[in-house]
Amino acid sequence: MEWITVTGARLHNLKNVTLAVPKRKLVVLTGLSGSGKSTLALDTLHREGQRQYMESLGMVTAFVSKPAVDSITGLSPSISIDQHLTNRSPRSTVGTATEVFTYLRLLWARIGHRPCPECGGDVPPAYDVASDDDWDEADAGALPCPHCAAPVPGLVMGDFSFNKPAGACPTCTGIGTVHRAAADRLVDEERGVEAGAVRGWPPALVEHNVRVLRAAAHHYGFAFSPAVPVKDLAPAARDLLLHGVGSAEFGRYFPDTPPPATAAKGRFEGVLTNVLRRYADRIEDTAYREKMEQVLTTETCPDCAGTRLRPESRRVTVAGLSIVDATRMPLDGLAAWISTIGAAAGEEERRFAEPVVEDLRERVRRLVDVGVEYLTLDRSTPTLSAGEAQRLRLAALLGSGLTGVLYVLDEPTIGLHPADTERLVEVLRRLRDLGNTVLVIEHDLDVLRAADHIVDVGPGAGRDGGRMVAAGTPEEVAATAGSVTGDHLAGRRSVPVPAARRVPGDRALVVRGARAHNLKDVTVRLPLGVLVAVTGPSGSGKSSLLLDVLDRAARRHFHGAGDPPGPHDGIDGWEHLDKVVTIDQQAIGRVPRSNAATYSDLFTPIREAFAATAGARDGKLTAGHFSFNVAGGRCERCTGAGVLSVSMHFLPAVEVRCPSCRGRRFNRRVLAVKYRGHDIAEALDMTVADALDVFADVPGAATRLRLLADVGLGYLPLGQPATTLSGGEAQRIKLAKELARRATGRTLYLLDEPTTGLHPADTARLLGVLQRLVDAGNTVLTIEHDLDVVRAADWVVDLGPGGGSAGGEVVAEGPPERIAASGSRTGKYLGMAGSHA
Repeated sequence: MEWITVTGARLHNLKNVTLAVPKRKLVVLTGLSGSGKSTLALDTLHREGQRQYMESLGMVTAFVSKPAVDSITGLSPSISIDQHLTNRSPRSTVGTATEVFTYLRLLWARIGHRPCPECGGDVPPAYDVASDDDWDEADAGALPCPHCAAPVPGLVMGDFSFNKPAGACPTCTGIGTVHRAAADRLVDEERGVEAGAVRGWPPALVEHNVRVLRAAAHHYGFAFSPAVPVKDLAPAARDLLLHGVGSAEFGRYFPDTPPPATAAKGRFEGVLTNVLRRYADRIEDTAYREKMEQVLTTETCPDCAGTRLRPESRRVTVAGLSIVDATRMPLDGLAAWISTIGAAAGEEERRFAEPVVEDLRERVRRLVDVGVEYLTLDRSTPTLSAGEAQRLRLAALLGSGLTGVLYVLDEPTIGLHPADTERLVEVLRRLRDLGNTVLVIEHDLDVLRAADHIVDVGPGAGRDGGRMVAAGTPEEVAATAGSVTGDHLAGRRSVPVPAARRVPGDRALVVRGARAHNLKDVTVRLPLGVLVAVTGPSGSGKSSLLLDVLDRAARRHFHGAGDPPGPHDGIDGWEHLDKVVTIDQQAIGRVPRSNAATYSDLFTPIREAFAATAGARDGKLTAGHFSFNVAGGRCERCTGAGVLSVSMHFLPAVEVRCPSCRGRRFNRRVLAVKYRGHDIAEALDMTVADALDVFADVPGAATRLRLLADVGLGYLPLGQPATTLSGGEAQRIKLAKELARRATGRTLYLLDEPTTGLHPADTARLLGVLQRLVDAGNTVLTIEHDLDVVRAADWVVDLGPGGGSAGGEVVAEGPPERIAASGSRTGKYLGMAGSHA
């Protein structure tokens, strides 16, 4: 049983695949995007590994379908580390997700020093207050202050948790931020209330609210004029309109006057207060809250300054640091500080702290080993990239000590600089050396060269993929004729570099004095009309510069909306642009009903094409009947979802295929209508490449399908749920949607690692699309680690020299050749890539 043997795998586009995967080796599954790698690794091997393991424990597996495969032998229990974040709660941080924060809370509760609330003297730890078993109890009693004998409450772990009332800041309830209603988005201060100053108030509501406002003003002894522009109202009248009679902002004018009891007597809630209340009341309505967020801004909590904790908790120190100081340190800095705790503590403190410090040191070391040393523990989990979240989970697995397990990783190099990729390979080898089989879906050539065994799936994508092209050592795959991956490994093929680079002119955006996160007062010139790559080690400040500063400043400049940009002195050169389009890796939808076809406006012309057929006209069916989101043509048993959710006791709910429509989403009357031999459900199951053939005569559909194919998504099924898309796929769908719009020639496109998940051959296609945008006069500015893209750029801005506190500076800028000669970390690898090519 030295091999995992798969016989006759037929799921999705796999064409009766049979292969053998060596056990206890580092195995890389590669091939063009959409060739069938994920289907083979995640949907076949991993799913069957889980199913067989559950079955061996006597657990019910009726709701876990067996993949379409004849047999799999030699399979071990499997664990997958994919690209999807498991926790999007704003309360989740790097510290809580990795449990490092739990150990910090225990450490602070055991040996924390704090000032006496009465005399300010230092109060040392009280070791006899709590036993080892009740450090997290709500009440640890009280020992007197050694200086003034005042009683001081004992410390417990809950005092340092922002998820518990004992430790959370009461203003933000431990989130660290508060929502504010944006007055400039809700009120036109150039108008009076009766002239429509409050956006969204229909005439009848204006009339009603004017009566209430006048009654309120009368109650407090002043006049409210609805004809006066809001900006010219007296301060009390303006605060009455914006904040209402129950607010602190308005109450300060009349501290001794109680507010009116009813609306008829003048109880006016306030425009901004009303918006915040409605947002809070609809906590379960995601769509409603997303719409409301357009008129809200997120600001740092004014009371805790974003630390999430109560003042009393923030004043406790260990070795001179508060727990807030510790969570704001980069992980490599935290590791160095942990090593100093023993020297700074007294003998009794060391005795209590030693077991905690040992575990803490080991956990932080593993995080540094997987290449996230630049992260801080207070970083919110939803802000992590897919690659960062994946590496946090990988660090946890390193500490598990499991052997004989099949680990399936989905592109763990996402977001990694080439220098960090080497360290990741060492981590994967450590997992292998524990006696595990490590199966990695990957395109990165450095990882492929480090593999013990490579499986190349292809030769193409979608219907042209799903076959075994090559298998063996990297050298054997490189020598295989007909393998696109082998051609790239051997250097017979590479991503082309333009014969001549564009020379930047005088037009440029200049960002002055950027100080967001770890940026160190950076001033950088970004030339316009060219392809610009911003690169540097992971955590060097690329996203801070482009997304937190430039993107947010652009939203403010062009739309007067959005969250405040990161700290900076200013940006010059806006006059050269008419819009900025940011295409990031955020999901295109939070519900499974959203997919590539609906998001890209592709599904509308397809539905119209079906509605124009003779069968639809005879049945009096309109385009609306071909939508699974509205009643009429959808299956009402599953309301167009295709699946039903089944509750499982003590386990997450399981989705099963709808027995009425059999997963096809529509009713029989709609499914009877055919367009060129296909019904609407079959259209949603088609890949982009297949649909391009079927709907070639539908102009609105063909144009969008061609763009999706051009950005490397020819393999993607039109109806694949948005929640299952990778960050790179979501970004390329957004890019295709933007490309369908009329270009102005004065647009700046901001992209965040658009080559994520792309095989080198697909990267070449995507680069062709980006070069066409620039040829039309636009500017493309992309965050990128892929050296093929950096080599193809006209201009490169290299940040560093390291990540976290060791980054945040411009270390080199200019054409790629200048970066390669600069001696920077990026330059070193760029030179190596150039010589290899």
